[in-house]
Amino acid sequence: MSTYLVTGVAGFIGYHVAARMLEDGHTVIGVDNINDYYDVSLKQARLLQLTASDTFSFLENDVAESCSMEQLFETHQFDAVVHLAAQAGVRHSLTHPHDYMNANLIGFLNILEGCRHSQCPNLIYASSSSVYGSNTRMPFSVEHSADHPVSLYAATKKANELMAHSYSHLYGLPTTGLRFFTVYGPWGRPDMALFLFAKAILSGEPIKLFNHGNMRRSFTYIDDIVEPIARLLDLPAKANPVWSSDDPKPSSSAAPYRVLNIGGGESVELNRFVEIIEACLGKKAIRELLPIQPGDVLASDADVSALEKVTGFRPKTTIEAGISEFCRWFLERYSDK
Repeated sequence: MSTYLVTGVAGFIGYHVAARMLEDGHTVIGVDNINDYYDVSLKQARLLQLTASDTFSFLENDVAESCSMEQLFETHQFDAVVHLAAQAGVRHSLTHPHDYMNANLIGFLNILEGCRHSQCPNLIYASSSSVYGSNTRMPFSVEHSADHPVSLYAATKKANELMAHSYSHLYGLPTTGLRFFTVYGPWGRPDMALFLFAKAILSGEPIKLFNHGNMRRSFTYIDDIVEPIARLLDLPAKANPVWSSDDPKPSSSAAPYRVLNIGGGESVELNRFVEIIEACLGKKAIRELLPIQPGDVLASDADVSALEKVTGFRPKTTIEAGISEFCRWFLERYSDK
């Protein structure tokens, strides 16, 4: 079986990706710096699940530390690298910009360099739907321009795509950037809307609905993220033979490079999202309606036709089913706390 590197392995998506790899019989080396951006105990609990496997190894390293990353790639040969480590959060980037430079730019450079020098055959990395920024043409397509980010977080993710292309062009490194659309599910992040809303509703505290709850999102259940990544492990990017420099489409290249959207089915209004949580928890929310915040976008809706063409997979979990699974997990873990 194969050996894979997963960075950000103690994070929400990283944990689920690594768990799937282990379930499929592979060897996984996970890296995470276990920072305190959110509850460290949740990250440790995720790791505890993974360390039950004999084929999982964990290194508490920071991807922004060049020496430790060089040593990692010198010590191991990976069949693929799934780079999910990053400083997350749009709003946090408004107050802590340097965190994003270190984790998202320097960290990604170290991964690119490691893959380059070890001749890794497949790099898959996390981008974000936030790169679409000021775009209002829906659904968002990988063939649309994504040059007007409205947050520093989004700008760093767009920069990752550009950095990846340069390495694909210069060194033939196959890179696949995945633009995730509002991922949710069991073991999710405490700073995300679903977790915050569920906690507040059960505690009888008000929930904050920005733009008066009229924003729309292409919510994506975690299983619909993991499945295409599992398939992409055996599908490294290839040069597009019909790509033209006279009409340069942004989703692919004459180099082994591509970007893909991974987003849920229908785009759901935030007010409807809350109604489904209320139904699953059996309790009404106290709603605090507020104006839109800086860095937020009004709507997101994913065109996943390119993903389906490459992997044969299309996200299929309904918002009702996904929220129900999250609430079941949330109540099991937090109802007595």
